[in-house]
Amino acid sequence: MPISLEVWGDYACFTRPEMKTERVSYDVMTPSAARGLLDSIYWHPGMRWIIDRIHVCTPIRFTNLRRNEVKSTVSARSARTVMERRKGELYLVTSQDIQQRAALLLRDVRYVIDAHFDITDRASDRDNDGKFQDIVKRRIRRGQCYSQPCFGCREFPAHFKACETLPPCPKELEGERDLGYMLWDLDYSDPENIAPLFFRATLRDGVLEVPARNSGEVIG
Repeated sequence: MPISLEVWGDYACFTRPEMKTERVSYDVMTPSAARGLLDSIYWHPGMRWIIDRIHVCTPIRFTNLRRNEVKSTVSARSARTVMERRKGELYLVTSQDIQQRAALLLRDVRYVIDAHFDITDRASDRDNDGKFQDIVKRRIRRGQCYSQPCFGCREFPAHFKACETLPPCPKELEGERDLGYMLWDLDYSDPENIAPLFFRATLRDGVLEVPARNSGEVIG
């Protein structure tokens, strides 16, 4: 069942995985970020969001920003060690473990996400396309969400509404633009080895067509 969702915000950061120290955003929203945004509005184990295309409705503009980030994480191994030795700390003190990092962000972003959902094997007998479609439309109309939708990072919130009229393509995005390889999503089929998937992204007249998983265009 298809939906069209218009989303916008002041800043966005869809981090390139090859940039390990400083955050550098992709030129446009990634399919995985779009799926995560839809999941924040409505998630159910009996359905799975599939992103069909992403319309870029504003010119692509970058800006630099320095952000405070916590440089460490509490790992399961360190937690286990503390519990076994009965000494140590199971928390992070952000004031002592913080550092400034530069980030290359997108600003003044607006997208229209075209997506549909598939019913999964975890759906119950009472679950069906019509039920999910009605729930999603109602939540979008009321502005309801499970968590604040965001553009890549929690500090960059996304506003959303149902798209009734598709905004025109910005003049500078007319034509074809090769965006290189972009993150498609993560493969969770093996929980012990979660693998990233990529595809060759091309922006045509402001539209990013997202290939299907089994199309042959998505590579690991």
